[in-house]
Formats: sequence, structure tokens, C-alpha cells
Amino acid sequence: MFYRWLFFILVIGLSQWYSFQCIKTASQNKYLWFLYGMISFLIIGNFIFQIINYDRSTGFTHAISYSFGFFISLFIFQSIAIIGLFFEDIIRFPQALYSFFSHGTQGQEFFPQRRKFLSQTTLLIASIPFGALIYGMYRGKYNYKVLSYELIFDDLPNSFDDFKITHISDIHCGSFDNHERVKYGIDLINKQNSDVIMFTGDIVNNISKELDHWKYLFSTLKADHGVYSILGNHDYGDYMDWPNKTEKNKNFEDLKKIQKEMGFKLLLNENDHIIKNGERLAVIGVENWGAGGFKKAGDLNKAINGVSANEFKILLSHDPSHWSAEVVPHNNSFQLTLSGHTHGMQFGIDIPGWIKWSPIKWRYPEFAGLYEKSKQYLYVNRGFGYLAYPGRVGMWPEITVITLKKRNIDV
Repeated sequence: MFYRWLFFILVIGLSQWYSFQCIKTASQNKYLWFLYGMISFLIIGNFIFQIINYDRSTGFTHAISYSFGFFISLFIFQSIAIIGLFFEDIIRFPQALYSFFSHGTQGQEFFPQRRKFLSQTTLLIASIPFGALIYGMYRGKYNYKVLSYELIFDDLPNSFDDFKITHISDIHCGSFDNHERVKYGIDLINKQNSDVIMFTGDIVNNISKELDHWKYLFSTLKADHGVYSILGNHDYGDYMDWPNKTEKNKNFEDLKKIQKEMGFKLLLNENDHIIKNGERLAVIGVENWGAGGFKKAGDLNKAINGVSANEFKILLSHDPSHWSAEVVPHNNSFQLTLSGHTHGMQFGIDIPGWIKWSPIKWRYPEFAGLYEKSKQYLYVNRGFGYLAYPGRVGMWPEITVITLKKRNIDV
């Protein structure tokens, strides 16, 4: 632990010193120097204070979340400033040596002015992501987007042509801090008038009591065929320190009970059927299954018990890594899998039809949007809520509407 803190202090110290030099070079205004120093000190000091006093028995608070948000915004600003000047220093050093030995001190006269210009340019560039991250905390986290898709299937039962699914994921209600904006998002879900609503896990950050303030709002979600839900990795209480196992188990049972009270049909490695005109569609829900160190409570074979191989299947699985690892290679075909989990990292560039990028893609190849493999679709929802960083930039909170279409309907 000591060495981690030592490394952290060294990195932050160097970042502070180097970025401060950049500010001093860019402007001779000493009031600006003082203001920058004070803001940096307050942001870093508050973040360290929150980390030192973090209590795993109470979970992730708004204070910790915002301290992290401001810290990461400042750190990215400083990192870009440092990178810009660092590369300039690498180029400048051999030029300065050559100039000194060739022309003496007179050859150095142009360097300060060039360095000032580079510092000003670097700070301008660094201000763009800094401003975006601040905006993401102020407005981006509730900037709900409705994304609509039509998926065409050969084996879709005729009665389910034009069947509309609203998919939401990763509510993380413990992070919410604006009742009216959340209500707006829930009203937006209901306005889609879908046949069914499907939620793919992480309804809380850590504890069931997070739902107390929000369960009434989410109980207003309505669809003709109801609201289906599954569990995500945060729903098990694994990221908390509990007094004992009994308390942890009680929290888990309370979470399931509250979902039932809200009208959610929680599927725990089990399935249900939606029936129309005598035809049916299988809805399969697995518990969390994630690659790497994530919880692997999901049991796909148990979940499909009683579902025939030729049925049209919609699988709800929180973590998209499950799709490549177990779903696609499975003997049964799952026509559509709905997932979440990644949040699109809550940061990225997402311009439909042109670019979809986020650093999370290096961890999750399927991190946001629609994917297809072996005639099986996966949709990864970017999430309704947010976690840790209290904002979103580019990867906006999402409400997905998927319309199922039948190819060549028999008349």
C-alpha cells in the first residue's frame, strides 16, 4: 500500500509541477498562476481525502463520485499539457545544444517565444477534453438518447412481426442526483410504447436500499408484455464490506423482492415465454457471467431448460463477454442477445455511420451497439445510469428500441 501511495504522489507531483510550468510559460498573469494552483490543490486534496476516508461498508457516495470526476478531468488536462511540452523538450534540447555551440547565446533567442506559443496551443487543446468532462458531469449524464433498430429474421414467428422491444441496462440508481431528469428518462422509455421492456442488470451500485428513493419511479415502467430483468455484477453486493454473510444474503433477497414489487419479472437462470396468437417467443435470463475476474453465476444450460432448440430466443445476459465465450459457440442458436455492463466507458466518440470509439474497446471488443456473428445478434446497451465518473461524454445514456421483423411473411 505504501509503494502505491508513493507512486501516486510522485505521478501527481510531477504532473502538477510540469503543468504549472506550462501555465507560467503561457501567461505572465500571476493571479492566473495562483488560481490554477488553488483549484488543483483543492481538487487533488479532496480526492485524496475521499479515498482515505472511503468506507466499503457504506459504498460509493456522491462525494467520492464527484471528487473522482473533477480529479480525472484535471488529470487528463494536465496529461495532455505534459505530453505536448515533453515532445517539444525532446526536439528543443538537441537544437539548443547545436545553437549554443554554433552561435553562442544569441542563437537561443527564438526559443522562449516558440515555447510560449506551444504552451498556449497545448493548453487550448487540453481544455477541450477538460471542458467536455465537466459538461459531462453537468448535463451529459442525463442526456438520454433513443436509438432505434430493425432486425430481420427468417425464423421469427409470424405473430411477432413488428414486435417492439425497449432495452435498458445499468441503471445504477445509487448514483442518481436529479429526480426530475431521471423521471424524464423513465417517461421517455414509456413513450416508446413498446410491446415489452427488457432490463439487463446493475439496478444498484451496491445495496438494495439505493432503490428506496427510486422504486416508485421505476414501477411506472409499463408495456403490454411486462418488464423483464436480470442481475448484473453490482447487484450481488460483492463490492461492499458486510458485517456478516447473513446481512449480505438479506440484502440480495431484498433486492429481488423490490424488483418484484416494482413489477419486474426477474429471471435467474430461467426462462419465460411471450405468447401471441398461439405462437411464442422465449425470453431467457442468465445471472451475471463475465470473463476475467467477474462473477460467473450464469448457467446458460439451466436457463434454457424446457426451451426447444428451434424456438426463437431472446437472451438477457449482463456482460457482453458472455456472448463470445458461451453463447455463440453453444449448440442452440440464440437469435438475439441483449447486454450492457460496459457503459461505453461513459466516454468516447460515437457518430452513427461514421465512427464508434471508446478506450473500453481494448477490454471489450463488443462494447456498444449492434454486433452479429454466426447469424446471431448481440446488442450492447450503453447504460441508463452512470458509475464512478458522475457524467457521460459521447457515450450518452441510452434507451434502445429494437423492432423484430419477419422476412418473407407467409400470407
